[in-house]
Amino acid sequence: MKARVAIRFRTGVLDPEARAIEKALANLGFTGVRGVSRTRIIELELEASDRDAAEAEVRRMSETLLANPVIETYSVTIAER
Repeated sequence: MKARVAIRFRTGVLDPEARAIEKALANLGFTGVRGVSRTRIIELELEASDRDAAEAEVRRMSETLLANPVIETYSVTIAER
């Protein structure tokens, strides 16, 4: 199975990279862009046959290592290979 974890900052947490992208776009003439956010994607290949167990394991990975639950949120997607 393949897992994809999308990690983003919680609402209200400053994202300096997204701010820099928004400013750079405006400087390049793309003035209608507002509210830029950045999402980090982590893809994992899992040796699992049970979809629910795989999702639970990836959620534990996310809470333990992949995401900082204080300032970030995450979503998990599980797909067949």
